[in-house]
Amino acid sequence: MSAPFDAVLLVSFGGPQGLDDIRPFLANVLRGRRIPPQRIEEVAHHYEMFDGVSPITQYTMDQAEGLRHQLRGRGLDLPVYVGMRNWAPLLPDVLAQMARDGIRRAIGVTSAAHRSYSSCTQYKQNVLQAREATFAAGARPIDVTYVGDWHLHDGFLTAVADHVVTARDTLPADLQGSARLVFTAHSVPTSMAGAATYRRQLEISAAEVARRLGTDDWALVFQSRSGRPEDPWLEPDVNDYLRAEHAAGRLNAAVLSPIGFVCDHIEVLYDLDHEARETCEALGLPMARASAVNAHPAFIGTLAEMVIRTWETYKGGRPLMLVNPTQPNATELPPPAVPGA
Repeated sequence: MSAPFDAVLLVSFGGPQGLDDIRPFLANVLRGRRIPPQRIEEVAHHYEMFDGVSPITQYTMDQAEGLRHQLRGRGLDLPVYVGMRNWAPLLPDVLAQMARDGIRRAIGVTSAAHRSYSSCTQYKQNVLQAREATFAAGARPIDVTYVGDWHLHDGFLTAVADHVVTARDTLPADLQGSARLVFTAHSVPTSMAGAATYRRQLEISAAEVARRLGTDDWALVFQSRSGRPEDPWLEPDVNDYLRAEHAAGRLNAAVLSPIGFVCDHIEVLYDLDHEARETCEALGLPMARASAVNAHPAFIGTLAEMVIRTWETYKGGRPLMLVNPTQPNATELPPPAVPGA
């Protein structure tokens, strides 16, 4: 019996790697959206503050290498490809390379623990578009089967909790025990498909991390809001929350944990290390910022476990396709639910 898959595809957002990349990168991110030029320049300045280099690319490559190593150690020697939505290595180029390498069936992993249109569905649509481009170029498109949800996987939660403890330990000793855990995630429009599920999964993950750390003093807030001011987005904003809680006398120290991000990148660096820190300094509020899970070994273990579960699910037969798999719009049936994912 042939193997059900012959590669892993790790799909991430992507980020510029120098000052000259910033505006072409933003053009990719904002394609099809009517964003005022002044807002684009404002965001470009955020990237310029960090010399145009987003750490998301290196962290994603580290995750891929760690995943490759862990899978090999568990007897599953699969190549792991990285495809980015918005910057090199771009998904169409990566799927074309996979086709040249003879890859036919891949396990897909999107770089988001919490499900929404913008964090999962849009990535899968981009993969589908890249498959269509591969087919149009005369190659057989790669069939991609995605892993299940992992927002409650032990390794992911362990990585978040470990980084919270590391950050909390940087606060003055007399504040560490009373510092509130403030979990952050990217805001999305409340009208977006899956917004309620996204928020619910975030709340479940945050509550479990807090439970593991032995505290019920925590909050979920949002960052990186964009779009028209009159459109409702998930709230509260992290800066509004910090100001309101401090003014009410309910907050004397905070540990900010970007639980909604699996890599530190420019939005995390700017929104939390720059903006939120400025807010806290203006308030006289002690603050520590935990890292995203990045390449924490426990998180890499989560990725490996989810890939192996998907492999095991289909080892008796390849995923069914709704249409001829040689066609670019072939859509696989969803995998069965994976207990404990």
